[in-house]
Amino acid sequence: MIIDKNDPKLELIKKRGEILEGGYLETAAEIVSRVRREGDAALFELTARFDGFRADASNVRVTEKEFDEALAAVPRELTEAMEKARENILAFHEKQLEKTWLSEGPGGVILGQKITPIEKAGVYVPGGKAAYFSSVMMNVLPAVAAGVPDITMCTPASGGGVNPALLAAAKICGVTRAFKIGGAQAVAAMAYGTESVPKVDKITGPGNIYVAMAKKLVFGSVDIDMIAGPSEILVIADGSADPACVAADMLAQCEHDELASAVCLTPDKNLAEKIEAEVKKQLAVLPKKAIAEVSADKFSAIVVVSDLEEACSIANDIAPEHLELYVASPMEYMMKIKNAGAVFLGGSSPEAVGDYFAGPNHVLPTGGTARFFSPLGAYDFIKRSSIIYYSPEGLRRDAGYVRTMASAENLAGHAESVNVRIK
Repeated sequence: MIIDKNDPKLELIKKRGEILEGGYLETAAEIVSRVRREGDAALFELTARFDGFRADASNVRVTEKEFDEALAAVPRELTEAMEKARENILAFHEKQLEKTWLSEGPGGVILGQKITPIEKAGVYVPGGKAAYFSSVMMNVLPAVAAGVPDITMCTPASGGGVNPALLAAAKICGVTRAFKIGGAQAVAAMAYGTESVPKVDKITGPGNIYVAMAKKLVFGSVDIDMIAGPSEILVIADGSADPACVAADMLAQCEHDELASAVCLTPDKNLAEKIEAEVKKQLAVLPKKAIAEVSADKFSAIVVVSDLEEACSIANDIAPEHLELYVASPMEYMMKIKNAGAVFLGGSSPEAVGDYFAGPNHVLPTGGTARFFSPLGAYDFIKRSSIIYYSPEGLRRDAGYVRTMASAENLAGHAESVNVRIK
């Protein structure tokens, strides 16, 4: 598991999420097209085929009774944790909000920007290998913070039942309605609308490869958050790091998925050996060992580097989803990190606090896309409209410039639209 910085395994780790879309994209396109054309008929037939749930207009929507039963079924200590996490997540995302602004210039010209929340958001929550209620919270609450008035949730229901924790989280966070459908067909239903499922303006949330391809296909008809890949963590550690904690943080990612990745960069060879021993020790008793040992073997590594400066440089090249600065002076190196979805500072800031409770969003760019993507936030649920007001005086002052530029582009109508007012 210990390698050097030139080992080709690092390239394999960076490229592990690359999938030939061919068959997946084609299948997703067929599903999306059917739901768009046939509405509920296709939606219900596909749900029966893929999820084993015979949905119809009478049972596809989660009822208030089902929400109440879910809340009653979830242990009180969990709902209390959800409620406290809700406060933290909302408080963090409310700080991201932009405000409408206007600026008056010479000659009575007023320019500005109007901020408006989108009207309808759609959240997809997977229900396959694991049902994550935290995904409900992290996708719904930024929309709530932004002021989105209408939030639809879709999640698969094997046999007609939905994980109670998912429904409890949806109720606590303020979902408007929820439907028991999953897969590419759920994405299509929210993108185009059916007799039962309303059309939304933006779809967020993770899913399998078919969900990812469906989101890619409907982009343009609706907005999406991102195409999420396998989960990943990169830990930069020095001699001050506890090897047991580093190993635990690495395995916390490995247990997500066989394609997950955990990388540690350290200049301390002795620490690297201790971390490797801890990984083997903890992996042996991990409940999800079967999944974690695949990702630990294939897509994880402990890399011995020259120094922490080089570690930061390699980290920026990888651009990980999660990055832990488990070093004696994390603030000193924080500004050297340019590409990461979320940065965790110091030994008391495990990635798990970000997954659930701290407040920042756990929907993060993966597969190196942190070079140009940001975490999901309240800013993803707003629209910006430019505001332009010209007084007659202001128009006369600038008319000549506008006419010159319009004429240079051979757009006489544009120039005339100014001339007719000046005359």
